[in-house]
Amino acid sequence: MQKTPVIMDVDTGVDDACALLLAALDPTVDLRAVTCVGGNTDVDQVTRNTLAVLEIAGREDVVVARGAQRPLIERAVHARHVHGDDGMGDLGWVHTQRDPDPRHAVELLRDVLGAATEPITLVPTAPMTNIALLARTYPEALRGLGRIVFMGGAAQRGNATASAEFNVFHDPEATAIVLDVAAERGIPVTMYGLDVFYDPTVTRAQAKELIASGGDTARLAGELIEFQCERFGSEQATIGDAGAVCAVIDPDGIGTTALPVRVELTGTWSRGRTIVDVRDWSGDLAHDPHGRADAMVDVALEVDARRYADLWLSTVDP
Repeated sequence: MQKTPVIMDVDTGVDDACALLLAALDPTVDLRAVTCVGGNTDVDQVTRNTLAVLEIAGREDVVVARGAQRPLIERAVHARHVHGDDGMGDLGWVHTQRDPDPRHAVELLRDVLGAATEPITLVPTAPMTNIALLARTYPEALRGLGRIVFMGGAAQRGNATASAEFNVFHDPEATAIVLDVAAERGIPVTMYGLDVFYDPTVTRAQAKELIASGGDTARLAGELIEFQCERFGSEQATIGDAGAVCAVIDPDGIGTTALPVRVELTGTWSRGRTIVDVRDWSGDLAHDPHGRADAMVDVALEVDARRYADLWLSTVDP
């Protein structure tokens, strides 16, 4: 079976945990490493959460490293109001005997990418601070990158603010750096953002079936979904960041359009917004003082929600 070499960069909260379970268990994913960054909660808690999820999935072989604790410029923010105090829904799953790799996440990224004999797919489901630091500190390591599939941004909406999605809002300079470097080096980028993020869902009833199945990975997966249903008063919940992993495993499940993308770095109300240029009339562009953005990104605007939800369900309950 052909496997896709993958590195994940995470700020493990509830939906990052859903993504990690999928990447750890899917037989077509060769999960080479996971790097951690502050975001949904502080980076030490993110690292503990990540180690715990991989241990539950039986993937202690996957190396994990602690990375940046704060954005490049701004103070750190968090999303504990969404993910619980421990970032994992306070469900009691965060216990592990493992320690992270002694290397900083940026050094681990450098080493794994530098040793790659085939292109690696990088899947950030978090603020891209670690990736920006890698690009500026060890740019030669980027030769090992085949593509980037990131969860972040949006063409039409925000969640951290009315304009900005959380991962980009948390460190907009980092996202801007990564998009610019990818454009310079010809690294393909797919943006799995809020335009599709909320669509693949699992019902509360399906979550209860996972919990009742008895296996640890299925029980964790079910409890993560059930937590979201309880928190938001709904009968279904998104698999969230796991959709970005689905896009690596089954790229035909999303509809993408190659569009120029910039990150707004200064706007009072729009800082952190991904400016996705959907214009199709060259006359507008000819009179635009900014010109077209250098970063051409495959922006996910459609998703086969049932297909991705079924992929996740069948994988987390082996």
